[in-house]
Amino acid sequence: MESASPELFTVRLESAASQVEDALEKILNQEVRDGEIARPDRLLSAMRYGVLNGGKRLRPFLVIESARLLDAPPAAALRIAAALECIHCYSLIHDDLPAMDDDALRRGQPTVHIAFDEAAAILAGDGLLTLAFDVISSDETELPADIRLRLVSALSRAAGVGGMVGGQALDLMAEQDRPGEAEILQLQAMKTGALLRYACAAGAIAAGSDDATVARMTRFGEIIGLAFQLADDLLDVTSDAATLGKATGKDAGRGKGTLVSLEGADAARLRLASLVEDAEAVLSPYGDKAETLKLAAHFIASRRK
Repeated sequence: MESASPELFTVRLESAASQVEDALEKILNQEVRDGEIARPDRLLSAMRYGVLNGGKRLRPFLVIESARLLDAPPAAALRIAAALECIHCYSLIHDDLPAMDDDALRRGQPTVHIAFDEAAAILAGDGLLTLAFDVISSDETELPADIRLRLVSALSRAAGVGGMVGGQALDLMAEQDRPGEAEILQLQAMKTGALLRYACAAGAIAAGSDDATVARMTRFGEIIGLAFQLADDLLDVTSDAATLGKATGKDAGRGKGTLVSLEGADAARLRLASLVEDAEAVLSPYGDKAETLKLAAHFIASRRK
């Protein structure tokens, strides 16, 4: 296999985004599925608005590339990727609400509660959350039932009280508690890292890989999850809303504890470089076949938006 170049990485990232967008379009159409009664127009419109609004689709990309690395069925991997993006977008819709981060802008567009209303945003998030598990558990995701069950179980834990949602709760508390490094690392591993960790593990699970391989891919996801949040915190203090498509400077304005506020931007950049090295080391047994995922670690650490 040829070594992946940065240009090939960009092509694959954009290709994955396009594939996932198409899959989400089909999942979120007006067709009523078996067991459903109706799909209310306004609710479906709010769900579509919150999902079909661009974005890098990084989490789905990681599912697809991890599946490619380990030879999982591509069509099944795409459905898992789309389901994970439903979870991610639900979290953004709810995170933007006035009771949470109170943001009016997301990906350069009005947030769902601004474009519709708060009730519609809450229900859109609820709908996307439950839809994700429907997509993975469906017979249309052509994997053995025990693997689909494992994927659903892993996603529920990554997204729930011991993962993303728990991390969001800790993040809100961080505005008052001034957490130390250990608490910040735990918070970030849950709020941001849990879904990125799942994205990388899901490809291995879908491939029917052994426990050691699933653990290796999970570790890769943990590392890039921390790198993603660290890069995000840096952007919050160094970038602007026009570039990011969302408000900046909010962490400092609220006194929220982050590694950047604790250690400074220069130390955060050094830690990012070390995390990229760690990520590459985890994937070293796969050689050039893992080059795209290694480039993903560089992309996450060096992103500008």
